[in-house]
Amino acid sequence: MTTDTLPADPKPTEPAWTDSRLSDPHGDPEKAKRVEQMFAAIAPSYDLNNRVHSFRRDQAWRKAAVRLAQVQPFDEIVDVACGTGDLTIAFADELSRQTQGASPVVFGIDFTQEMLEIAKQKAATSYAQPGFPEDAEQSIKFVHGDAMNLDLPDASVDIVSIAFGIRNVTDPLKALSEFHRVLRPGGRLIVLEFTVPTNSLMRLGYNFYCGWLMPKTATLISGDKSGAYKYLPRSVSTFTGKAELIEAMQTTGFGEVTAKSLTMGIAACYRGVKAG
Repeated sequence: MTTDTLPADPKPTEPAWTDSRLSDPHGDPEKAKRVEQMFAAIAPSYDLNNRVHSFRRDQAWRKAAVRLAQVQPFDEIVDVACGTGDLTIAFADELSRQTQGASPVVFGIDFTQEMLEIAKQKAATSYAQPGFPEDAEQSIKFVHGDAMNLDLPDASVDIVSIAFGIRNVTDPLKALSEFHRVLRPGGRLIVLEFTVPTNSLMRLGYNFYCGWLMPKTATLISGDKSGAYKYLPRSVSTFTGKAELIEAMQTTGFGEVTAKSLTMGIAACYRGVKAG
Protein backbone atom coordinates (compact mmCIF):
# COMPACT_ATOMS: atom_id res chain seq x y z
CA MET A 1 0.00 0.00 0.00
CA THR A 2 1.34 3.44 -0.93
CA THR A 3 0.40 6.89 0.28
CA ASP A 4 0.74 10.18 -1.54
CA THR A 5 3.42 12.47 -0.18
CA LEU A 6 1.99 15.83 0.80
CA PRO A 7 4.00 18.82 -0.38
CA ALA A 8 6.01 20.55 2.29
CA ASP A 9 4.59 23.75 3.70
CA PRO A 10 5.97 26.75 1.82
CA LYS A 11 8.79 28.50 3.58
CA PRO A 12 7.51 31.66 5.32
CA THR A 13 8.37 34.82 3.43
CA GLU A 14 11.02 36.84 5.21
CA PRO A 15 9.83 40.33 6.19
CA ALA A 16 11.07 43.13 3.97
CA TRP A 17 12.20 45.09 7.01
CA THR A 18 13.54 43.63 10.24
CA ASP A 19 14.84 45.55 13.25
CA SER A 20 18.45 44.96 12.20
CA ARG A 21 17.88 46.35 8.71
CA LEU A 22 16.11 49.40 10.09
CA SER A 23 19.29 50.64 11.74
CA ASP A 24 20.16 52.17 8.35
CA PRO A 25 17.25 51.67 5.91
CA HIS A 26 18.59 54.14 3.33
CA GLY A 27 21.95 52.40 3.24
CA ASP A 28 20.54 48.91 2.70
CA PRO A 29 22.00 47.57 -0.58
CA GLU A 30 18.67 45.84 -1.27
CA LYS A 31 16.54 48.86 -0.41
CA ALA A 32 14.70 48.96 -3.76
CA LYS A 33 13.69 45.31 -3.54
CA ARG A 34 12.56 45.67 0.06
CA VAL A 35 10.56 48.83 -0.61
CA GLU A 36 8.78 47.16 -3.52
CA GLN A 37 8.03 44.07 -1.41
CA MET A 38 6.71 46.27 1.38
CA PHE A 39 4.38 48.33 -0.84
CA ALA A 40 3.09 45.22 -2.58
CA ALA A 41 2.15 43.82 0.82
CA ILE A 42 0.30 46.91 2.09
CA ALA A 43 -1.31 48.07 -1.17
CA PRO A 44 -4.86 46.86 -0.33
CA SER A 45 -4.99 48.83 2.95
CA TYR A 46 -2.71 51.71 1.95
CA ASP A 47 -5.42 54.34 1.42
CA LEU A 48 -7.31 53.41 4.59
CA ASN A 49 -4.19 53.70 6.72
CA ASN A 50 -3.28 57.01 5.09
CA ARG A 51 -6.68 58.52 5.84
CA VAL A 52 -6.92 57.17 9.39
CA HIS A 53 -3.40 57.96 10.56
CA SER A 54 -3.11 61.40 8.95
CA PHE A 55 -6.65 62.35 10.07
CA ARG A 56 -7.26 62.92 6.33
CA ARG A 57 -4.53 65.57 6.23
CA ASP A 58 -2.83 63.55 3.48
CA GLN A 59 -5.47 64.79 1.04
CA ALA A 60 -5.01 68.39 2.16
CA TRP A 61 -1.25 68.05 1.64
CA ARG A 62 -1.80 66.84 -1.91
CA LYS A 63 -4.13 69.77 -2.62
CA ALA A 64 -1.38 72.09 -1.36
CA ALA A 65 1.07 70.40 -3.74
CA VAL A 66 -1.25 71.01 -6.70
CA ARG A 67 -1.59 74.68 -5.74
CA LEU A 68 2.17 75.15 -5.41
CA ALA A 69 2.71 73.57 -8.83
CA GLN A 70 0.82 76.50 -10.37
CA VAL A 71 -0.79 74.31 -12.99
CA GLN A 72 -1.43 76.01 -16.33
CA PRO A 73 -3.92 74.86 -18.98
CA PHE A 74 -2.46 72.05 -21.08
CA ASP A 75 0.57 71.49 -18.83
CA GLU A 76 2.02 68.01 -19.28
CA ILE A 77 2.42 66.40 -15.86
CA VAL A 78 4.20 63.32 -14.54
CA ASP A 79 3.54 62.10 -11.00
CA VAL A 80 6.41 59.82 -9.95
CA ALA A 81 6.05 57.19 -7.21
CA CYS A 82 2.33 57.75 -7.65
CA GLY A 83 1.28 54.85 -5.43
CA THR A 84 -2.50 54.48 -5.48
CA GLY A 85 -2.87 57.60 -7.58
CA ASP A 86 -4.24 60.29 -5.26
CA LEU A 87 -1.94 63.09 -6.44
CA THR A 88 -2.14 61.98 -10.08
CA ILE A 89 -5.92 62.21 -9.95
CA ALA A 90 -5.76 65.58 -8.19
CA PHE A 91 -3.59 66.98 -10.99
CA ALA A 92 -5.90 65.53 -13.65
CA ASP A 93 -8.91 67.06 -11.90
CA GLU A 94 -7.22 70.49 -11.84
CA LEU A 95 -6.31 70.30 -15.53
CA SER A 96 -9.82 69.16 -16.42
CA ARG A 97 -11.28 72.06 -14.43
CA GLN A 98 -9.11 74.56 -16.31
CA THR A 99 -9.73 73.13 -19.77
CA GLN A 100 -13.34 71.85 -19.45
CA GLY A 101 -12.14 68.30 -19.95
CA ALA A 102 -9.91 68.80 -23.02
CA SER A 103 -6.68 68.30 -21.06
CA PRO A 104 -3.51 66.32 -21.85
CA VAL A 105 -2.83 62.98 -20.22
CA VAL A 106 -1.35 63.03 -16.71
CA PHE A 107 1.07 60.15 -16.21
CA GLY A 108 1.34 58.32 -12.89
CA ILE A 109 4.51 56.24 -12.61
CA ASP A 110 5.33 53.69 -9.91
CA PHE A 111 7.50 50.60 -9.65
CA THR A 112 5.07 48.55 -7.52
CA GLN A 113 2.50 46.93 -9.80
CA GLU A 114 0.10 46.19 -6.96
CA MET A 115 -0.17 49.91 -6.18
CA LEU A 116 -0.72 50.76 -9.85
CA GLU A 117 -3.61 48.31 -10.13
CA ILE A 118 -5.40 50.07 -7.28
CA ALA A 119 -4.66 53.47 -8.85
CA LYS A 120 -6.24 52.34 -12.12
CA GLN A 121 -9.36 51.09 -10.33
CA LYS A 122 -9.61 54.32 -8.33
CA ALA A 123 -9.35 56.51 -11.43
CA ALA A 124 -11.98 54.45 -13.24
CA THR A 125 -14.33 54.78 -10.27
CA SER A 126 -13.73 58.53 -9.89
CA TYR A 127 -14.48 59.30 -13.51
CA ALA A 128 -17.55 57.08 -13.64
CA GLN A 129 -19.34 59.61 -11.40
CA PRO A 130 -22.02 61.94 -12.83
CA GLY A 131 -20.66 65.22 -14.14
CA PHE A 132 -17.46 63.87 -15.69
CA PRO A 133 -17.08 63.67 -19.48
CA GLU A 134 -17.41 60.17 -20.92
CA ASP A 135 -13.74 60.13 -21.91
CA ALA A 136 -12.46 61.65 -18.62
CA GLU A 137 -10.75 58.41 -17.60
CA GLN A 138 -8.48 58.79 -20.63
CA SER A 139 -6.91 61.88 -19.00
CA ILE A 140 -4.80 59.63 -16.74
CA LYS A 141 -2.38 56.88 -17.64
CA PHE A 142 -0.66 54.75 -15.00
CA VAL A 143 2.56 53.04 -16.05
CA HIS A 144 5.26 50.95 -14.41
CA GLY A 145 8.58 52.79 -14.12
CA ASP A 146 11.60 53.78 -12.07
CA ALA A 147 12.13 57.29 -10.65
CA MET A 148 15.84 57.04 -11.41
CA ASN A 149 15.35 56.04 -15.04
CA LEU A 150 12.22 57.62 -16.52
CA ASP A 151 11.21 56.46 -19.98
CA LEU A 152 10.64 60.02 -21.14
CA PRO A 153 12.46 62.29 -23.61
CA ASP A 154 14.56 65.23 -22.45
CA ALA A 155 12.61 68.45 -21.80
CA SER A 156 9.23 66.84 -22.45
CA VAL A 157 7.01 67.75 -19.45
CA ASP A 158 6.00 70.85 -17.51
CA ILE A 159 5.54 69.45 -14.00
CA VAL A 160 7.12 66.51 -12.19
CA SER A 161 5.80 65.59 -8.76
CA ILE A 162 6.72 62.99 -6.18
CA ALA A 163 4.69 62.63 -2.98
CA PHE A 164 6.15 60.77 -0.01
CA GLY A 165 8.40 58.84 -2.35
CA ILE A 166 11.78 60.56 -2.61
CA ARG A 167 13.02 58.94 0.61
CA ASN A 168 12.11 55.51 -0.78
CA VAL A 169 14.36 55.93 -3.83
CA THR A 170 17.75 54.20 -3.70
CA ASP A 171 19.60 57.31 -4.93
CA PRO A 172 17.56 60.53 -4.41
CA LEU A 173 20.17 62.69 -6.18
CA LYS A 174 19.95 60.50 -9.27
CA ALA A 175 16.16 60.76 -9.22
CA LEU A 176 16.28 64.56 -8.84
CA SER A 177 18.69 64.76 -11.79
CA GLU A 178 16.30 62.63 -13.83
CA PHE A 179 13.41 64.93 -12.95
CA HIS A 180 15.50 67.89 -14.09
CA ARG A 181 16.30 66.12 -17.37
CA VAL A 182 12.69 65.50 -18.37
CA LEU A 183 11.39 68.96 -17.41
CA ARG A 184 11.15 71.73 -19.95
CA PRO A 185 12.81 75.08 -19.16
CA GLY A 186 10.54 76.79 -16.66
CA GLY A 187 9.15 73.41 -15.57
CA ARG A 188 8.32 72.86 -11.92
CA LEU A 189 9.35 70.08 -9.58
CA ILE A 190 7.08 69.41 -6.60
CA VAL A 191 8.33 67.18 -3.78
CA LEU A 192 5.95 66.33 -0.94
CA GLU A 193 7.64 64.62 2.00
CA PHE A 194 7.35 63.98 5.72
CA THR A 195 9.60 65.94 8.07
CA VAL A 196 10.39 65.72 11.76
CA PRO A 197 8.90 68.77 13.56
CA THR A 198 11.46 71.19 14.97
CA ASN A 199 9.25 72.36 17.85
CA SER A 200 10.27 70.30 20.89
CA LEU A 201 6.73 69.74 22.19
CA MET A 202 5.41 68.87 18.74
CA ARG A 203 8.37 66.55 18.20
CA LEU A 204 7.63 64.74 21.46
CA GLY A 205 4.05 64.05 20.35
CA TYR A 206 5.25 63.13 16.86
CA ASN A 207 7.75 60.60 18.22
CA PHE A 208 5.09 58.96 20.38
CA TYR A 209 2.50 58.83 17.63
CA CYS A 210 4.67 57.93 14.64
CA GLY A 211 7.33 55.98 16.49
CA TRP A 212 5.12 53.90 18.78
CA LEU A 213 1.34 54.17 18.32
CA MET A 214 0.94 54.36 14.54
CA PRO A 215 3.13 51.33 13.73
CA LYS A 216 0.95 49.20 16.00
CA THR A 217 -2.45 50.41 14.78
CA ALA A 218 -1.45 50.52 11.10
CA THR A 219 -0.06 46.98 11.29
CA LEU A 220 -3.29 45.86 12.97
CA ILE A 221 -5.45 47.42 10.24
CA SER A 222 -3.35 46.05 7.39
CA GLY A 223 -2.37 42.69 8.86
CA ASP A 224 1.08 43.54 7.52
CA LYS A 225 4.01 41.20 8.07
CA SER A 226 6.51 43.06 5.89
CA GLY A 227 7.62 45.54 8.55
CA ALA A 228 6.23 48.43 6.51
CA TYR A 229 5.00 50.47 9.45
CA LYS A 230 8.26 50.08 11.31
CA TYR A 231 10.08 51.27 8.20
CA LEU A 232 7.90 54.37 7.75
CA PRO A 233 8.87 56.36 10.88
CA ARG A 234 12.46 55.12 10.71
CA SER A 235 12.80 56.13 7.05
CA VAL A 236 11.59 59.64 7.93
CA SER A 237 13.82 60.14 10.98
CA THR A 238 16.95 58.93 9.14
CA PHE A 239 16.29 60.75 5.86
CA THR A 240 17.75 64.03 4.65
CA GLY A 241 16.50 67.09 6.53
CA LYS A 242 14.72 70.04 4.97
CA ALA A 243 17.85 72.12 4.41
CA GLU A 244 19.69 69.16 2.89
CA LEU A 245 16.85 68.36 0.49
CA ILE A 246 16.73 71.99 -0.64
CA GLU A 247 20.48 71.82 -1.25
CA ALA A 248 20.07 68.56 -3.18
CA MET A 249 17.49 70.17 -5.46
CA GLN A 250 19.79 73.13 -6.04
CA THR A 251 22.75 70.82 -6.70
CA THR A 252 20.80 69.00 -9.41
CA GLY A 253 20.04 72.24 -11.24
CA PHE A 254 16.83 73.62 -9.76
CA GLY A 255 16.42 77.30 -8.95
CA GLU A 256 13.86 79.25 -6.96
CA VAL A 257 13.75 76.36 -4.48
CA THR A 258 11.29 76.84 -1.63
CA ALA A 259 9.88 74.63 1.13
CA LYS A 260 6.47 75.17 2.69
CA SER A 261 5.86 73.51 6.07
CA LEU A 262 2.52 71.75 6.44
CA THR A 263 0.55 70.83 9.58
CA MET A 264 3.02 72.19 12.13
CA GLY A 265 6.04 70.68 10.43
CA ILE A 266 4.83 67.09 10.00
CA ALA A 267 5.25 67.43 6.23
CA ALA A 268 6.72 69.88 3.75
CA CYS A 269 6.13 70.71 0.11
CA TYR A 270 9.23 71.65 -1.87
CA ARG A 271 9.15 73.49 -5.17
CA GLY A 272 11.94 74.04 -7.65
CA VAL A 273 12.05 75.49 -11.16
CA LYS A 274 14.24 74.45 -14.06
CA ALA A 275 16.02 77.48 -15.48
CA GLY A 276 14.80 78.73 -18.82
